[in-house]
Amino acid sequence: MQKLSPIIQPTDLVQLNPDQIVLIDASAGSKARYDETHLKGALYIDLNTDLAHIEDFAVGGRHPLPTLAQFAQVLKRFGIAKDSHVVIYDDKNGGNAAARFWWMLKAIGHEQVQVLNGGFNAAIAAGFPSSSAVETPRVVAAYAINSWNLPLADINEVEIASKTGNQVIVDVRDKNRFDGLTEPIDLIAGHIPNARNIPFTENLDEKGFFLAPETLKKKYSEALADTPIGHVIVHCGSGVTACHMLLAMDYAGLSIPKLYVGSWSEWSRNNKEMVLAAK
Repeated sequence: MQKLSPIIQPTDLVQLNPDQIVLIDASAGSKARYDETHLKGALYIDLNTDLAHIEDFAVGGRHPLPTLAQFAQVLKRFGIAKDSHVVIYDDKNGGNAAARFWWMLKAIGHEQVQVLNGGFNAAIAAGFPSSSAVETPRVVAAYAINSWNLPLADINEVEIASKTGNQVIVDVRDKNRFDGLTEPIDLIAGHIPNARNIPFTENLDEKGFFLAPETLKKKYSEALADTPIGHVIVHCGSGVTACHMLLAMDYAGLSIPKLYVGSWSEWSRNNKEMVLAAK
C-alpha cells in the first residue's frame, strides 16, 4: 500500500470517493457548529471524551490519552477499521485537534490517515459539499490495538531532561504563554526550565495552510540543530497542539519525536521547577 502524505489538499479531498473514506470533524468545542453545518458525511469526534480520558489534571494533564481499550472502542464506534482511509479536519487554523487524532492513529500503526490542509473553510471553498444531516458510521469489527508505537515521554523523563540537558525540550505554545505573560487555561503562567519555544503557528502561512514540506524540513533541521530525534521531547499545554509540530515534521519527511502528553497542564500542577515571568 502506497504511503499517504499526512496532509491532504482540499482539491484532492473533493476528488475522493466519499464511500471510500471515513471523514472526521475533530473541531474542539464546535459541536453546535457541526450540528448546523459540517462536511457532508463527516462524523464529529470530541476531543475531551473521545480523544482523551480526563480524570485529574495533575496526573496526565488536561487531555491524557485514553487507554488502548477505550481508544479501540472509539474507533469501532466511528466505523474505523484497520484498512480505513481516514481524513480528519477541524475548524481551527492548522488543525490542532485534527493533529491529535492523526497522531493517535499513527501511534497505533494506522497508516491511511490524513489531515485536511486548511480545514473546514478550505474544503468549502474548494467545493466540498456541506450538510446538517445526522451522519451514520459504518459497522465494523473491533479494532485490535496492542500499544502506542510512537515515542512518548513522561513527566519524570522531562524533569531529567530539564535539569541535565540530555534531551531537547520544545514548547509549541505561543510566545506570550511561554514567557509567562499570559495563561488563559492553566493555573500558572510560565514554562519548563531549559525548554525551547517553537510556536506551532509558525508551521502555517498567512492563510492557515501548512508551509511547504521543504520549508518545514529546513525550519526544523535548523531549529533542532540536527539533534537526534530520539532526544527531542515536544509539549504544549495539554498534548494537543504539540501534535501539530509532530504532524508538520512528518509532512516534512522527518522522523516523529517524543510527545509529552501531560505538557504544561501537568507540569505546572506538580510543584516542579518553573520559569515564570519577571515581575
